[in-house]
Amino acid sequence: MSQVKTSDVLIIGGGIQGASAAYHLAQRGVCVAVVEKDTVSRHASGVNAGGVRLLGRHVAEVELSLESMRRWHQLDDELDADTGFRARSLINIAADEKDLETLAQREAQMHQLGYFHEVRLDQQELRERLPFVAPHCVGGVVSESDGYAIPFHATQAFCHAAKRLGAQFYEGQQVEQIRRVGDSWLVTTATERFQAEHLINCAGAWGDLVSVMMGDNVPMSYSAPMLMITTRMPHFATPVVGAVSRPLSFKQFENGTVLIGGGAKGFADRTANRTRLDYKLIANGAKNAIDFFPIMSTASVNRMWSGLEGYMPDNLPVLGKSARAEKAYHAFAFSAHGFQLGPVVGEVLADLVTTGETRFDLEPLRVNRYERKVL
Repeated sequence: MSQVKTSDVLIIGGGIQGASAAYHLAQRGVCVAVVEKDTVSRHASGVNAGGVRLLGRHVAEVELSLESMRRWHQLDDELDADTGFRARSLINIAADEKDLETLAQREAQMHQLGYFHEVRLDQQELRERLPFVAPHCVGGVVSESDGYAIPFHATQAFCHAAKRLGAQFYEGQQVEQIRRVGDSWLVTTATERFQAEHLINCAGAWGDLVSVMMGDNVPMSYSAPMLMITTRMPHFATPVVGAVSRPLSFKQFENGTVLIGGGAKGFADRTANRTRLDYKLIANGAKNAIDFFPIMSTASVNRMWSGLEGYMPDNLPVLGKSARAEKAYHAFAFSAHGFQLGPVVGEVLADLVTTGETRFDLEPLRVNRYERKVL
């Protein structure tokens, strides 16, 4: 085994959260290293749908998402790279009156909290923005700042920017042991040893395993969200599209291809690093797309895939300090909606490491939120 590699901060996981954290820390002059068991952006951060979504966020995430959206709109310039970001707006479609009631309740809640970025659309306004939408659709809601990016490009952009600032990335290094040695963390892989004052867990679908080694336990599950992309079609939809109460998510790229998601989950074998598609569920996703946009009945599917992602019971991520260990932090289990948060998560982690605090309320995202309180 080689000589111990030392740094101020060691990050476990080379997805967008880990790469963003490395960038923000290196930007502040911190010596940082990243260990990744496979390759940077290999899993969820490189194969997700690329949605850059503020619309419909849980209230616990809205402030984080607002700041991250601000960053996305200038990220290419900041990172000197092409992340593929396009501001196209995001519309969630209301299929019936019940959906409209849901939107009215959501609007009242958001306005009471002081948020006005979600704007309701009536049926005519919906058709003006989406002329090919099915006749039965009665309205919707739009967030103008939303859009999409190319996940692999965006994650790699953070990685390359971090490297230019001195961050070190070590790929093919699966963590086997984590322990405290004096005031430092010692992390061991099959071939390397890493020592750092601070340790950050950005291990994605393996985040719960790393957290246990750090001293924290979480009820995380994991699954394989599925996606498919069509061959090129005539242009019919500029905004990114979702639905209020149906599992629908799709976007048409500039080359005419259409990416269809919606949250349907395949089969995940975390130990073997593999996923398998559930063709029945992915067919339901295609049917939903046709129900909302009949033109999709002419589409041909070109490719289908899935990634590995971690999920918490409340579908909120784990973000913040360790509950039991000093100078240890978590950012994982983003439950299939963490890509948009990547730019701000790096800032949050850098703040926690360098100052011990952050301007965001992380209480709903704490690692021990499911532990029973001792009375």
